[in-house]
Amino acid sequence: MTNEIDVAVPNHNDGPSGYNPNHLLDVLLENLRLKNDAALSRALEVAPPVLSKIRHHRLPVGASILIRMHEVSGLSIRDLRFLMGDRREKYRMSDKQFNPNNKKEGATNKVADTSIDTPMD
Repeated sequence: MTNEIDVAVPNHNDGPSGYNPNHLLDVLLENLRLKNDAALSRALEVAPPVLSKIRHHRLPVGASILIRMHEVSGLSIRDLRFLMGDRREKYRMSDKQFNPNNKKEGATNKVADTSIDTPMD
């Protein structure tokens, strides 16, 4: 299924990175033929304050809501990222986000005993 939408990037930028979640939300409203953010929040099945926080740059567009936008609109994740100004080709995890050698104090790597005692007849 292919949806054709206008993916024109607005002339204004919200900073050096060009991140503009308002453009993404506005295009979704238009594409889904919804009247306002309340209707969009119902379509995405998220609380209205979530969209308000995204519009006011107090909450980033996270993976879960991006996936939900994809499911509801039929637009690819790449197109959705483009609409909000994300031009990265790849996502990379930093060493701080994932480091298997970074153990919390008190944590152990012991394997739990998974043997099952079978009753004797």
